[in-house]
Amino acid sequence: MESQVEQHELAHADPAAVELTAVLAALAEPVRLNIVRTVAALADQDGIACLEVWQQGGFTASKSTMSHHYKVLREAGLVVMWWVGAKKNVRLRRELVDERWPGLLDAVLGDQPPELRSDRQSERPAEQPSEQPSEQPAAERLPEQPAGAKSA
Repeated sequence: MESQVEQHELAHADPAAVELTAVLAALAEPVRLNIVRTVAALADQDGIACLEVWQQGGFTASKSTMSHHYKVLREAGLVVMWWVGAKKNVRLRRELVDERWPGLLDAVLGDQPPELRSDRQSERPAEQPSEQPSEQPAAERLPEQPAGAKSA
């Protein structure tokens, strides 16, 4: 007889209720930002086990602290989490975030170390720096002083 592994999803924020302030506040904490980056780099559409994120991401926080970080990310609408047997899995809610705030996750994930970049990000062409130096707006330039004048 085959044993069945029980699977159930945790409660998540309704897509219409996800607010940009909650998303940005969740991403403002460095550990949570690194969790999101690690999940983006390692997980596919089927997600990844939270333990694997902890191991592969090099996190040193306790299980209860990591659990709190996942809860904040889940309540902010950034991740979907579910249990499969005794393992908790996670994946980004990229489709929701990209629909509501196009480019936000790309900007956040684009600033990560090369070892965490996924193939999707490494395929993007690098932005070429502007050849012309940007000029300061007139309001920010210091007025020119006549020759021989002393500055205060």
